[in-house]
Amino acid sequence: MTAFTPLTPEIIAQLVTILGEANVSTARADIDLHARDQSQHAACPAEVVIWPQESRQVADVLRLANEQRIAVTPWGVGTGLEGNSIPLHGGILMSFERMTKIVAVHADDFQVTVQPGIGHKDLNEQLARYGLFFPPDPGANASIGGMLANNASGIRTVKYGASKDNVLRMEVALADGRLIHVGSRSVKQSAGYDLLHLFVGSEGTLGVITEATLKLVPVPTFMSAVVATFPSVNAAVETVVAVRGSGLDPSALEFVDAAHCAMLSQTEGIDLEERPTIFMEFQAAQEDSLAMGLEIVKEICDEMGALSFQSTTDHAARKKLWHARHHSYEIMVRSHPDKQFFINDVAVPISAYPELIAFVEDTRRERGVPSYMIGHAGDGNVHVEFPYGSPDEYEQALAVNSLIVMRALELGGTSTGEHGVGIGKARYMLAEHGEGLNVMRAIKQTLDPNGILNPGKIFPDGAEH
Repeated sequence: MTAFTPLTPEIIAQLVTILGEANVSTARADIDLHARDQSQHAACPAEVVIWPQESRQVADVLRLANEQRIAVTPWGVGTGLEGNSIPLHGGILMSFERMTKIVAVHADDFQVTVQPGIGHKDLNEQLARYGLFFPPDPGANASIGGMLANNASGIRTVKYGASKDNVLRMEVALADGRLIHVGSRSVKQSAGYDLLHLFVGSEGTLGVITEATLKLVPVPTFMSAVVATFPSVNAAVETVVAVRGSGLDPSALEFVDAAHCAMLSQTEGIDLEERPTIFMEFQAAQEDSLAMGLEIVKEICDEMGALSFQSTTDHAARKKLWHARHHSYEIMVRSHPDKQFFINDVAVPISAYPELIAFVEDTRRERGVPSYMIGHAGDGNVHVEFPYGSPDEYEQALAVNSLIVMRALELGGTSTGEHGVGIGKARYMLAEHGEGLNVMRAIKQTLDPNGILNPGKIFPDGAEH
C-alpha cells in the first residue's frame, strides 16, 4: 500500500498558486460535502477540496501531487453508487464542478466537445437548439467526466450503447502532469492502440479526463411510450427477450417489479397495476414506421400473456412516465425513511436474463431477504435493491448480493453493468477477470507508478477500507 504524504501549509500554498485562492478550500463544510457519494459506503474526508477551471491546472496539480506522493480523487457531482469518488486516502479532492463549458458544437458532424464537469441533462438542454442530443442517460444529472470514467449507461443503452460507444476523443491529464489526446474526431479510427477506451471506465485511476468530444444523434421526430403488465415476473422477462429478438429497435426496454409499480402509482400519479411491468420507448423518423412497430410489440406482449398494454405518443404522458422511472430510487428511499439501501448491479447476455431473474427470485425468497427489482432489461442489466436497518440486515443483503454476482459471472455476465467497480465491486474483480487483473495492475503501475490516482478503487487489495 502506498504511503501518502499529508498536506502541509506549503503544499496548500502551491495549490493556491496554481488554482487561485477561491478554488482551494480546507473548510469543513466543503470537505464534508465531498466526503461521500450516493452509495452506502462510509464517508472519508479529503484534506483539501480544489476546483480547477482549465486542463493545464489539472495537469499541474497532478504533477505536484505525484512529486509529493499525495492522493488525488476526481469528483464529478457525487452521484456514483459504488463509492467511486470517495477520497479513501484523504489528500486532494479534485472537483470538476467549475469545468462546465461547451468548448465547441460540431453540428454538421453530430459532435460536441465539452469540459468534464457539465451534467448530461444540462448539456442536452443546450443541444436542443441544434436538434441534437447525447443519448446515454443514467438518470441523475451525472457529469460527462463521471459518466466516461465509470462507463455509465442507463435506459437508452439498448439502442445507443453506453458512454464508451458515444465518445470519440478525449484530453487526459496523466499522473506526471502530461496532457495527452486520445482518439480522434474521425468516426473511423485504426491508428495504433485504442487508448481512448483504456481511459473510459478506468474511474480516474489511470488519468483524469479534462475534455471530451462526444457523438450526438438527432432528436427523434416521433416517439411512443409503452407500458405492459404481466401475471408473473417470468412472463415479463421472457417478453423482454422476445422483443429483443423480434428485430424491433426499442430505445428503452425496462423491467419494473410489482412493488416499484405500487410506489410509483402512489407517489407519482402514474396509472400502474401492482404487477410485473415492462416500460418501453420507441423512436422513428416516420409516423407509419412507429405505428407498425407498436403493432408488432403489442402482438408479442399478447402472445406472452400480457394483462394490459398501453401506448401513447403524448409528450407530457411520456415525460411523466420516464420521470417516474428515473426517480424510482429516490421514491423508494422516501418510502422507507427508517432504512438505508444497498443496490446490486449486474448484467448478463440477454439470452441468460430469464435465468438470472429466476435465480434472484428464488434466492431472495429462500433467504427471506426483502428486496426490489428494477433494471435496464433490454441490455441484460438488473438492479436488486435491498433495504436494511441494522448491521445484521446489511450482512444478509451483502450475502445475497454476492450470490447474485457470482451467478451473473457463471452466466457469462459481469459484476457491474453500469455503476463501475469503485469500492464495493473490487472484491469480485479477480473472479471476473482472472489473470487479466494482473495486466490491469501492470497498466496502472506504468501510468501511475506512485499510486496517487483515486487510490483504493478497482483493485481488491486497495478497497478494503
